[in-house]
Amino acid sequence: MDEVVTVIVGYIRREDSKEDMVREAALRDWGAERIVWEKLTKRSWYRPSYVEMAAGLQPGDTVVVSEFCQLAAATRDILVMTARLDRAGVGFASLKEDFYTATNWGKETMRVMTALAEIEEEWLRHRGEQIQKARDAGCYKGRTPLKVDEEKFRAVCTQWRAGELTAVAAMEQMGLKPNTFYRRVRERGW
Repeated sequence: MDEVVTVIVGYIRREDSKEDMVREAALRDWGAERIVWEKLTKRSWYRPSYVEMAAGLQPGDTVVVSEFCQLAAATRDILVMTARLDRAGVGFASLKEDFYTATNWGKETMRVMTALAEIEEEWLRHRGEQIQKARDAGCYKGRTPLKVDEEKFRAVCTQWRAGELTAVAAMEQMGLKPNTFYRRVRERGW
């Protein structure tokens, strides 16, 4: 009879070479025989290396990451990915969170996290419906835009564009955060 060989695969999204080496060492210490590297932007959902790795996993294998955020940025995405692994009979472990789905504690923790994520998703959906109803009724207009003295804003932007002010100094003078400052500059075509 053939012996079933299980494999522990480490997964790392590349960020910083020094930190990545520490992650790789920790995964290998945990028992990862193979490391899959992913190079991508932080918010990218499509992960070709992960997809290729997942396609080659067999029941009994385990995927290990240094921390949950290595798998995905959003809780819902982590839950979706770990649920897929679970349905395929593949374990999941996260070192930082001391979490392993092959243990009873890990399975129960995953159930609780899934339930909380579903509650949060339902709450967000309900909140969105309420906002849409209020908009349809003309009662909801969103946040009131921050008032800005247009003349002062134009003068500060002129100084900033001329190199007389840094962007940070311009934002401080106007009392604006970076997103608001740059959005207003774009809206005015400056």
